[in-house]
Amino acid sequence: MHPMTEANLKSAYAGESQAHMRYLAWADKAERDGFPTVARLFRAVSWAEQIHATSHFMVLRNQAGDDQTVAGAVFGYGPTVQNLTGAIGGEEFEVAEMYPAYIAVAKLQEETSAVRSFEWALEAEKTHAALYTLAKAAVEVGNDPGFEVVNVCSRCGHTLVGEAPDVCPICGARKETYRAF
Repeated sequence: MHPMTEANLKSAYAGESQAHMRYLAWADKAERDGFPTVARLFRAVSWAEQIHATSHFMVLRNQAGDDQTVAGAVFGYGPTVQNLTGAIGGEEFEVAEMYPAYIAVAKLQEETSAVRSFEWALEAEKTHAALYTLAKAAVEVGNDPGFEVVNVCSRCGHTLVGEAPDVCPICGARKETYRAF
C-alpha cells in the first residue's frame, strides 16, 4: 500500500473512531436534555461511524505494527444544540474536504479498496450532516425532531429516517442489512 493512502486511512480510522465515541456521549446528553429522538439519532450515527472505522481498519488489515494517528476532532460537551452544531461541522468537513481529498489520492495511487471505503463513508456522511441539520433546527425552537425510526446500513453506514430501502443506494446491500434505531 502506498504510504499516503495508508496515512489517510489511519487518519480516517482515527476520526471515525473518535466520532463514534463522541456521538455516544452526546446521545446521553441529549437524553438528559429531554431530546430522546436526538439521542437516538446520535446513537444511530455513532454506529454508522463505527462501520466506517471498521471498514478503514479492514483495508489496513495487512499493515501490522504500532503507529500514531492524527485526526481532526470536535471537542466540547454542552447543550444539545451546541453538540449538534459540532456534529454538523465535523460531518461537513468530511464531506467537503477530507474524503474528497482522500479519494483523489487513493484513485491516483490505484488503491481500490481504500477508494471504496472512502467513497462509501463520504456518501453516508452527507446523510449524517443533513439529519443533524434537521435535528438542530427542531432543537433550536425547543422541539425534539419527529423522526420515527432511523435506519443504518450495516455494510456502509448509509443512514436515513423511515423505512429501510429494498437496496442500499450506496453499497447495494439488501434491506435486511439495515439496523433500526
